[in-house]
Amino acid sequence: MKKNKNKMWKESLTYLKESRNFIYFAFLLFVLGGLIGFLFPGVFSTYFDELIKKLISQTEGLNTIEMIFFIFQNNILSSFLAIILGFALGIFPFGSILVNGSLLGYVLSKAINEKGIFVIWRLFPHGIFELPAIFIAVGLGIKLGMFWFVKGDIKKEFKRRLWGSLKVFLMIILPLLIIAAIIEGTLVSLAS
Repeated sequence: MKKNKNKMWKESLTYLKESRNFIYFAFLLFVLGGLIGFLFPGVFSTYFDELIKKLISQTEGLNTIEMIFFIFQNNILSSFLAIILGFALGIFPFGSILVNGSLLGYVLSKAINEKGIFVIWRLFPHGIFELPAIFIAVGLGIKLGMFWFVKGDIKKEFKRRLWGSLKVFLMIILPLLIIAAIIEGTLVSLAS
C-alpha cells in the first residue's frame, strides 16, 4: 500500500511539473482578473455585491467546524469542476479563474477604500494554500481541454491527462484545500 502511495505521489509530481506552464497561465489569468476587478469595481458592483451577500447569508451563524467544512466543500467542488469541465477546450476553468480573480480584485478595492492598504495583510493568510490549489486545478483543467489539439491518439491523450489530473487532485490539491479550509475557517470564526 505504501509503495502504491509513493508511486502515485511521484506520478503526481511528474504530471504537476509537466503541467507547470498551464498553471502559470492560470495564475496570470487570475492576476488579470484581479486587476480588472480592482481597477473597475463599478462594473461588477451589482453582481459581486449580490454574490457576497449570498455567501454571508450562507455562512452566518456557522461555528468553526461548520465554517471549515463549508469552505472545504466549496473549494473542493470548484477545483474538481475546474479540472473535469476543462475537457471542453478549457473554457470553464478559463472563465472561472477570471471571475474569481475579478472578485478578489473587487473585494480588495472595497477593503482598501474602507480600511486602507494594510488590510491586504489581514487577507493574505486566507489564500496561502487555497490559491495555489486553485491555480493548479485550473491549469490542469485548461491542459485537459487542450487534448483536442495533440497529434496522434487523442483518446489516449485524454485518458493520460485525465488520470494525471486526478492523481494531482488527490495527492496535492486535496491536502492543500484541507489546510486552507482549516486556516480560513478558523480565522473567519475568530474574526466574527
